[in-house]
Amino acid sequence: MATYKPVVVQAFPKLGERITQDTVYWRGYKTPVQIKEFGAVNKIDFSPVPPYNYAVTASSRIHIYGRYSQEPMKTFSRFKDAAYCATYRDDGNLLVAGSEEGSIRLFDISGRAPLRQFDGHTKPVHVVGFLSDKYRIFSGGDDYASNLWDIPSGTDIVSYSEHTDYVRCGCASKVNADVFITGSYDHTVKLFDARTKSSVMTIEHGQPVESVLLFPSGGLLVSAGGRYVKVWDVLKGGQLLVSLKNHHKTVTCLCLNSSGQRLLSGSLDRHVKIYSTTSYKVVHSFNYATSILSLALSPEDETIVVGMTNGVLNIKHRKPEERKEKSQKKRQPAYRTYVKGRTYMPKQEDFCVSKPVKRVLRKYDKLLKSFQSSKALDAVLEPPIRLYTPEVTVAVMQELHRRGTLRSALAGRDEKQINLLLTFVARRVIEPRFTSVLVTVADMITDIYQPVVGQSAIVDRQFLRLQEAIGKEIDYQEELLEVLGMMDTLFATFTKKRATYLEDNKSNGLTEIIETNTNN
Repeated sequence: MATYKPVVVQAFPKLGERITQDTVYWRGYKTPVQIKEFGAVNKIDFSPVPPYNYAVTASSRIHIYGRYSQEPMKTFSRFKDAAYCATYRDDGNLLVAGSEEGSIRLFDISGRAPLRQFDGHTKPVHVVGFLSDKYRIFSGGDDYASNLWDIPSGTDIVSYSEHTDYVRCGCASKVNADVFITGSYDHTVKLFDARTKSSVMTIEHGQPVESVLLFPSGGLLVSAGGRYVKVWDVLKGGQLLVSLKNHHKTVTCLCLNSSGQRLLSGSLDRHVKIYSTTSYKVVHSFNYATSILSLALSPEDETIVVGMTNGVLNIKHRKPEERKEKSQKKRQPAYRTYVKGRTYMPKQEDFCVSKPVKRVLRKYDKLLKSFQSSKALDAVLEPPIRLYTPEVTVAVMQELHRRGTLRSALAGRDEKQINLLLTFVARRVIEPRFTSVLVTVADMITDIYQPVVGQSAIVDRQFLRLQEAIGKEIDYQEELLEVLGMMDTLFATFTKKRATYLEDNKSNGLTEIIETNTNN
């Protein structure tokens, strides 16, 4: 009896993934650590001084975490309702936060009770931050106001009421201690100077603004709102430099790395995109479980922290660089020790013993070997094979067709199995590498289950999807044939012109030779 030969799965060329320096760098983070907070994480802010602890604002609490701690080192919970936008001062000693009740609280990191409370907003305050002089605080609230506060006296210095909708984001300039920026749901970004009584610049983003970011140089401004991330030149009066649309849902947060060469954006589409600030192209992307509300990168780029709508805090740390320790290596055997005897040729009087090679068959091969066609087809329709290695599923279908048992394997199936088969065929029939086999499979399925059409809405829907997919593919092929005909006409015209040109040159040359000979 001949031994069973496993199904040969045809290998198709694959496009290799482009590995860049950014890919290697951003993949150099460990498996994330996840911490469950009490509510949606609306703000994450790293302390600018070592050991780079970070403040997480969620629900009515502010938790301070250490770089590697999974439990809060300190908690500020003096809020009656939700807290917003806890932000460190540049020296890392003070922390300011807004609240749902409209007040702003200033905390000392070493204490628990608030040092100051600023009251002036009539509605929730979603954005607060320190100016670079460390003695003033700016704020923005749902009362459309943007205020400036003096820390020593605890008084309101100036109030701007230029926005016409909620003020939900802002940042301060690190170059000029009097400049801060706010973004609003009225689609505008306004630049304020504390020395003036009104805004000095207004930029129209075009969508409700969720986040703003100022480059360390103070010359470039990034705004995020809707699906767009836009970069503006502040020194040129707010000129738009580039508009990026790489997310599928609203962009909620922005962040820069320590060198300013990479821009990170988080979105409700569960992705964090990383852009190069020279070309503004996406160089890498992270995928998360749920929608992203906040994002922060540690000052040394050692830690990425992402806050999500379900209250989960996702923390990734960079893998430590492997240090090559200079240890005394044991002396290894010489090379000739390993190759000894490999080139030996057996002599006539030698008795050769061959070790039998045990061949391990896959599940579908075992079923095919025992002539269980239907079960073999079921085995290759399981999700891991059907979704990630469809070439195996098609190879088994082709083998069943070669044996003449494909029709019997497809017959006698229930509604769920027919739905699975039709889904696979409708999805893969348009791929050129599978078309020849799956067209035969689709023809058999239609022939077998034609009498039951109309009895199941699910099966009918899949048949319509299959019809639509094949119809679209036929339309594409017809358009391609039309384009091919146009190209053939053009190529034929070029060839004809070239041949005419060569003939003219030959005739001219012959005439010149005849004329020369006559003159001589």
